[in-house]
Amino acid sequence: MQPKLADVAKLAGVSVTTVSRVINERGYLSAATKEKVFSAMQQLNYQPSLAARVLQGKQFKLVGLIFASVENPLIAQVVEEIENRLFARGYKAIICNSMDNPEKEQQYLKMLMANQVDGIITGSHNEGIKEYKMSGLPIVSYDRYFQTKIPTVSSDNQAGGELAARVMIEKGSKRFMLVSGSLEKRAPNNRRLTGFEHVAEEHGCSVQMVAFPFNSTPNIRRATLREKLLASQPDGIFCTDDQTALLCIQEARKAGMRVPEDVQVIGYDGSDYVQEYHPELSTIVQPVGDIADLLVRLLFNRLQKNDDELLDKYVLPIKLLQRDSLRK
Repeated sequence: MQPKLADVAKLAGVSVTTVSRVINERGYLSAATKEKVFSAMQQLNYQPSLAARVLQGKQFKLVGLIFASVENPLIAQVVEEIENRLFARGYKAIICNSMDNPEKEQQYLKMLMANQVDGIITGSHNEGIKEYKMSGLPIVSYDRYFQTKIPTVSSDNQAGGELAARVMIEKGSKRFMLVSGSLEKRAPNNRRLTGFEHVAEEHGCSVQMVAFPFNSTPNIRRATLREKLLASQPDGIFCTDDQTALLCIQEARKAGMRVPEDVQVIGYDGSDYVQEYHPELSTIVQPVGDIADLLVRLLFNRLQKNDDELLDKYVLPIKLLQRDSLRK
């Protein structure tokens, strides 16, 4: 349970007003009083918060959202859908872009604790950050497995990879290139690759893996993709996100390869943005609305202390959106 201002006051043997004055450095206070308050804060692992809201009897209902980057159209849509659902329930969202940086994620967690958020929805992929365990907050996760018992919501990544492989094999592809971001050991979206590889191996197809670090620039990705395309001449490409799939289409065409006649391409995510502005891309579509609904519902179950009713993993169905990057 997150310690409150009143807990600090009780342990220090002073009033809530005195604790607030110490935190905000208002008025004269003796060194002994300050020492008692700071000692109590340290013992309770209390992070200075918006104390004024408590003193004024105002309860701001806050939820922290930590995601690697809302630059990704799919993540931006997930965050927007979550925020809309939280707002409808009377909650405000604090949105944090961790950029897959453990130190940044750790600092954001400390900030959320300091602002005494009611819970956290995370879609970032860093392991071993002690503040998650220390916070004592209800947490739910999107596409990330925790070692502790935290509910995780994801699309059916395994089935998505298998479906992409089957479709391209049925349409004549045999030499595949799989393109992914960095391969975190516990990331559920790794199953997109294992699902694809499983079906490809069953059909005797060759598979080459290309993995990019999270923060690699589009120019580096383009140069690497051009090199790999020219070297291996794949006739099928599966990417674990739509943005990379679009880069693959661009670089394949620059290399003189026709899409889909010479090389078929399937992405993964199917955000509204990609569906509306990139009708050339075939993709595995995640059910974004259902994902947002479930994440928020699970968080409120945890807020209401209904943890015993929750599963560790919730997997939602995917579908294929077939467009111009696949053969008819």
